[in-house]
Amino acid sequence: MKEVCIYTDGACSGNPGAGGYGVLLSFGGVTKELSGGRTRTTNNRMEILAAIVGLETLKEPCKISLYSDSRYLVDAIEKNWVYKWQKNNWYRNKTDKALNVDLWKRLLIQLERHDVTFHWVKGHNSNPGNERCDALATGAIKGGGLLADEGFLG
Repeated sequence: MKEVCIYTDGACSGNPGAGGYGVLLSFGGVTKELSGGRTRTTNNRMEILAAIVGLETLKEPCKISLYSDSRYLVDAIEKNWVYKWQKNNWYRNKTDKALNVDLWKRLLIQLERHDVTFHWVKGHNSNPGNERCDALATGAIKGGGLLADEGFLG
């Protein structure tokens, strides 16, 4: 399997508000940047969407090291929360529904396709990959052309 490094970040102007995501993919000395955004969304949704976009971009199954400053994203996978929510019909507990189910479902499809290891990095802490993704995400918000977030329920 090809080994790919992916950095991701999500941003929101207001929460909820206009949101953007940034993705940096690196393989074999080649780097590709992706970004986009939604008109009304949340920061957590943009964090998950960034990971999805990075993984969906790959044309074949790969071994991925994915770096994110989102504890929500990384912990949901690494601590198996998302699998528990899925098993419980997308409930976090007996009364509270899980949020962002549409995106978690898309992400789980990619996690079946790829061998992904998630890594948490401290945001805004001079990590070049994280800083670049933050710039891409915030730039997407400022750049306009944002799409509707059809899955946002707020």
